Amino acid sequence: MAAVSNSEPNEATPAQMQSEPTAQHGSASVEETGVQSEKAKAKAEAKAKAKAEKAAQKAANAAARGQKQAAPTQPDENDPLKDKYGDAERTQSQQITKRKWTRVDALDKSIENQTVLLRGRVATVRGKGKSCFIVLRQRTATVQVVLFTNDTTISKGMVKYASNLSRESIIDVEGTISVPKESIAACTQSQVELHVTSIHCISRADVLPFEVSDAARSEEEIKEAEVAGELKARVSQDVRLNGRYIDLRTAANQAIFKAQSGVCQLFREILLSEGFQEIHTPKLIAGASEGGSSVFKFNYMGREGCLAQSPQLYKQMAIMADQERVFEIGPVFRAENSFTHRHLCEFTGLDFEMAINEHYDEVMDVIDKLFVYIFNGLNSKYGKDLATIGQQFPFEPLQYQATNLRLPFQEGIKMLQEAGWDADPLGDLSTELERELGKLVKAKYHTDFYMLYNYPLAVRPFYTMPSPSNSQYSNSFDVFIRGEEIISGAQRVHDPTLLTERAHALGIPVEGIQSYIDAFKYGAVPHGGAGVGLERVVMLFCKLDNIRKTSLFPRDPKRLTP
Repeated sequence: MAAVSNSEPNEATPAQMQSEPTAQHGSASVEETGVQSEKAKAKAEAKAKAKAEKAAQKAANAAARGQKQAAPTQPDENDPLKDKYGDAERTQSQQITKRKWTRVDALDKSIENQTVLLRGRVATVRGKGKSCFIVLRQRTATVQVVLFTNDTTISKGMVKYASNLSRESIIDVEGTISVPKESIAACTQSQVELHVTSIHCISRADVLPFEVSDAARSEEEIKEAEVAGELKARVSQDVRLNGRYIDLRTAANQAIFKAQSGVCQLFREILLSEGFQEIHTPKLIAGASEGGSSVFKFNYMGREGCLAQSPQLYKQMAIMADQERVFEIGPVFRAENSFTHRHLCEFTGLDFEMAINEHYDEVMDVIDKLFVYIFNGLNSKYGKDLATIGQQFPFEPLQYQATNLRLPFQEGIKMLQEAGWDADPLGDLSTELERELGKLVKAKYHTDFYMLYNYPLAVRPFYTMPSPSNSQYSNSFDVFIRGEEIISGAQRVHDPTLLTERAHALGIPVEGIQSYIDAFKYGAVPHGGAGVGLERVVMLFCKLDNIRKTSLFPRDPKRLTP
């Protein structure tokens, strides 16, 4: 008789395979073989059942653990202080309570012992025994929030609930302002803390793709830790940009975009005071506004359209419409396949255009006033934000003058050549040459901000007015901060015949810009203007290493989201 198998069903053991010929000759009956088959089947079924029961028990245990973890989101029903904590119901504009929330940055010693209601994010949370410490963050301001169990105003359940809040969750906390014996160095509101009487979570944060504290760490701090043999996380640029809505929560990023907003406000203020008016030009146009191949094309109702590379053509047409002095703050699109630290496919342009009486020096006069006003305003009105930026990205204050340096292009070329650089007097400046010239200018003239004028005509757009003294040059200029260009400007061609000639010379199809050319046929005012890259201004003023740091949600050749 064949040996009984202990193996899995439908698999033959070596003993079975050896005994099969004997069975065929009658040493084991058909009935016996059938019994063995039934036993194997029953055993398999029992094993499967046991496995299923084990899986079910495992799932039940996991569910129980989940319920246990979720329990702190709501108070214990038997807790007499149960109304003082727990997750709030979803805010859907159900009611108007007339409650007043206090700003975190308004907290100081003057309101000691007063009761306040705060809303902010949980930056850090630390529960220890019968106490819990939370750092509450609201934009760049932080304050310490504390709970100590006393069974009168704070229960064990409240401390447990607070200790289990996830970082970056949004909470409402009410309590009394207290002045601690020692200042709290880790918080901006270091002279006070909040003793909680109620705490409710408005929105819980999921597990973060990276910690805000890691994203806020300076490179210097990381290197110091490495020297000390410690490891501190460095969040890469791609990880930051993939989770930009989290990266933007850092104090430095909050300050960067407050300063950027300040540049726009100051730009408006000074130009309005100089008699300019704000306009809004179309971004869907029929032809390239700057020429070249760096234009986004699309199907516009069955014909080809372009995204505006600048508001240039329409600024000029506004001057032809007797608006005299105009400016715009708006998006600019460049289909440049550039992966540099200073190029984007979409950026914010600060543009202006103005009628001139006799010389494009009049445009440079406005630029001089404009940037002195912006720089002074940033330093005086946004000093706190600049200091916050400097904590993570240290930088030297920008050096500039009350009346800024204007340097002829030919003189700039001469300075480079005398310093040993191969600089073409009829060519454009490369990024490397711009930086080197910036260093030479800084050493000689003690300024980080200057204008370079009278550029070669061959490197300027088709609408740039040629120089009257040398047709190889033009009535144009660039403006630089810390050796990098932020502005291109010029006197514009206001003669339609010359404008057509220049467009043909640069290979620009005239039919796509005919309406623009036509604007100069009916009495054209001499004029000039400039375009400023907002992101570059902020990047270079704060000496940041990448323009993506000053673009809210950057668009480059590889990035179209978020």
